[in-house]
Amino acid sequence: MPELPEVETVVRSLEQHLAGLEITAVDLHMPKVIRHPRPEIFTEEIVGKQFLKKLGRRGKYILLNLTDGLTLVVHLRMTGRLVYCVAETPLEKHTHVVFHLNNGQHLRFTDIRQFGRMSLLPTNQVSEMSGIKDLGPEPLDTSFTREFLKKEFRRRRTRVKPLLLDQSFIAGLGNIYADEALFRAKVHPERLAAELSPREVAALHKSIVEVIAGGIKHRGTTFRDYVDGEGRSGSFQHHLKVYNREGLPCSNCGKSIERIKVGGRSSYYCPYCQKK
Repeated sequence: MPELPEVETVVRSLEQHLAGLEITAVDLHMPKVIRHPRPEIFTEEIVGKQFLKKLGRRGKYILLNLTDGLTLVVHLRMTGRLVYCVAETPLEKHTHVVFHLNNGQHLRFTDIRQFGRMSLLPTNQVSEMSGIKDLGPEPLDTSFTREFLKKEFRRRRTRVKPLLLDQSFIAGLGNIYADEALFRAKVHPERLAAELSPREVAALHKSIVEVIAGGIKHRGTTFRDYVDGEGRSGSFQHHLKVYNREGLPCSNCGKSIERIKVGGRSSYYCPYCQKK
């Protein structure tokens, strides 16, 4: 699933193309991707709206701000892609929505797994939307401080890896960047949050900020499905230290990276550097 860096990269790449463009028509090939309102109302209401200069993001949600006080909210889920392209580009097999733009080009939503969803809402209601209203702080926001992390960890006797994946705790952090942050902080994914020392919490906070910033700098991580709003792959996969590197040598100690299940999710770590 695209995480914060991937979604942020999609938003930034789309901003430079969509600002001021008007949606002139919509081809809805799979109505079930429209979460709200009903598909026929969705297509009727969005036609004629223009994209504002500033688009947005909250956690893993893309916020395409439109005129008349509306926002198109998109969640890519596992395999969703939202790509601006020339109209002559051949239509991919799993293209579910095509937005026709007044410059003659398209904004297309494709999704092999069909889990992605779209909603059209009044902008002032987006923060109260289910899935968004309970999101925690953003890793790069000023509210995400070492003091916040220390205070929250002290009262949570749960394993640290599942806690980092809890979107109500931290918004936008997923499996890839959680594993990378834990490795950089030398924290085992099965450690209890409340048992981390102040030094470990400070190191983990620093690592979370660094891996998220690094992911954005390198335009996200692409293994198979993810591309940005221009159809380009990211490159952060070339900078990963543990994720998807089972059996390969640790960059710190040379021991083999291992994979375990934590909270039902695969977790990659170095058993030597990240002591349990």
